[in-house]
Amino acid sequence: MSDASIPELVVFDIAGTTVLDDGEVARCFQEALSEELIDLDESTINEIMGLPKLLAIRQLLQEFAPERTEPGLAQRIHDDFEQLMIEHYLESPNVGLYPGVLPLFRKLREQGVAVAVNTGFPRSILDSILERLGWQVGRTIDAAIASDESPKGRPHADMILILMKRLGLDDPSKVAKVGDTPSDIGEGKSAGCGWVIGISHGSHTRDELVPFEPTHLVSNIDELARIWGFRISAEDLTL
Repeated sequence: MSDASIPELVVFDIAGTTVLDDGEVARCFQEALSEELIDLDESTINEIMGLPKLLAIRQLLQEFAPERTEPGLAQRIHDDFEQLMIEHYLESPNVGLYPGVLPLFRKLREQGVAVAVNTGFPRSILDSILERLGWQVGRTIDAAIASDESPKGRPHADMILILMKRLGLDDPSKVAKVGDTPSDIGEGKSAGCGWVIGISHGSHTRDELVPFEPTHLVSNIDELARIWGFRISAEDLTL
């Protein structure tokens, strides 16, 4: 495997990409919206997956409840959503990883590739995920950033550029972005990443991601690993 065949950094999304999401994020959105008497279906909410959550809520309100103009509404919904997500990630028995995630992290880092995670969640939710999974920066991963730690969230490039700066990297063509939403793909393109990879085991199907023209489109972590010539064993896929 030549150095040119693998990136210097891979930036992974979290929910729906590395961390299992069987609709829990959408359901927490629905519950928080319902508290304010706003009822939206899961397919509608999926359209804003990956965006910074306060921005996503404002977009939903503008499109589906334009009459709701009371001050603080979006923030109230966001606060309820945030608490529901923290409770889910800290307490739910359904929290786990897609098969092969940790073995791929290890294989990348063994080859000198930095592994980072980023998310449309605020830092409070990111921290609850890292705590639950036992992921540590410097051991499991090399860096992590949340949407409220950058000037602009997805699909803008800011989070990836901040991660690159933290890790001492300056060439986005040597960076890979992996995610399960159109906003992940947009983020990778905005940053000029050499690999912009959609993965279809999360919130969006292959057909839903194709129009956004990722450089690669995979169904699972094993297919992702093969892009860089790695093989994940059947035993590894149980981890």
